[in-house]
Amino acid sequence: MEDSEYDWPSDGELIIGYVKTVKDFGAFLELEEYEGKEGFIHISEISSGWVKRIKDHIREGEKRVCKVLDVDKEKGHIDLSLKQVNEHQKREKIQAWKNQQKADKLLSIVADELDRSVDRCYDEFAIELSEKYGSLYQAFEEATFDKDFLREDGFEGEWLEPFVEVARDNISPPYVSISGYLKLSSNNPDGIEDVKDTLSVFEDTEESKVDVSYIAAPKYRVNVQAADYKTAEDTFKEQAKKAVERIEERGGQGEFYRKEE
Repeated sequence: MEDSEYDWPSDGELIIGYVKTVKDFGAFLELEEYEGKEGFIHISEISSGWVKRIKDHIREGEKRVCKVLDVDKEKGHIDLSLKQVNEHQKREKIQAWKNQQKADKLLSIVADELDRSVDRCYDEFAIELSEKYGSLYQAFEEATFDKDFLREDGFEGEWLEPFVEVARDNISPPYVSISGYLKLSSNNPDGIEDVKDTLSVFEDTEESKVDVSYIAAPKYRVNVQAADYKTAEDTFKEQAKKAVERIEERGGQGEFYRKEE
């Protein structure tokens, strides 16, 4: 069976690699997230400085975060770089990888409760959850905040209840999250720009993380994450009120509310 596009990394992607062999001219790594795939780091991509002895920089048996430079599917070659990954990217990738491993374990628990295979769970709902929330682990985290959160986003099925239960039994949310809704419209010739400008009022604060997503005209969802519910609620109300005032100043209409209508 031929590989699909998902069986290969993309140019510019950060990957976790297990250092299998180190030679004088470079290192060969097994790609942890792409079973059966191997990448190569040329000595010129090991460090930004002069590399006198390659094993001073990379050793067999290590796990390293690398950037994908080029993928040649026909030849099966994947060129990697170690020097083009900064410390911030490294920390974020390692955490995301650990989260994915935990999410896979949690999904296997859900699969056991449903008496299904993990692959079937991925096909039926896990892939869609990953695409919706950015990662499967994020979907599990969202499920810990509000048992109806996923349902409000349109997910349904017999898997939903065990998914939420497994999430709540195994994940301690580092913050709370609330969702509110906003309706914005303008009949002006440049009404689209009015709405775009209005949405710019939503921004992160020192205490909250704010994200706005489009649902369907004229509705938007505002997600706020904070250390506690009061802070999240206050941030939503303050910024939503400002958005309504701005669109009305431009002759448009706006309203906000906490629960889905």
